[in-house]
Amino acid sequence: MKIILKKDIEKIGKIGDVVSVKDGYARNYLIPNGSCVQATRSNMKIVDELKSIEERKSKKAEKASENLAKKLKDISVTATVKVGEDDKLFGAVTNQIIAELILEKGIEIDKHNILLEEPIKELGVYDVPVKVGTGIKAEIKVWVVKE
Repeated sequence: MKIILKKDIEKIGKIGDVVSVKDGYARNYLIPNGSCVQATRSNMKIVDELKSIEERKSKKAEKASENLAKKLKDISVTATVKVGEDDKLFGAVTNQIIAELILEKGIEIDKHNILLEEPIKELGVYDVPVKVGTGIKAEIKVWVVKE
């Protein structure tokens, strides 16, 4: 029986795929669970329309991510921190602090998208990678200066 998947199913396929499965498996398990629908002409048209809508949404999101990446390349933020002897920082500059500094510039970035391997613990200038979309990264300059 040919079916159209409404959910990702391991070893069978992804959402929107048209696959062939045994009749009993489709009738007794997949269709009652809402995991698929039978592949008819009308259902195929609906799936094609849903795929085109999803494709447009992903292109729009990708353009927005690219625009955000361009804005972030032009931004540099300054973290003013207290230092002790030998210019050692009290504490560290973390993802959260960098996210707050970027927010002050008018751009909201989730702290989990700031790809800082470990907190910054020394004075200096750092290029910090930021994930802005699927496969799209930007770098911002972070200046760590003493108070």
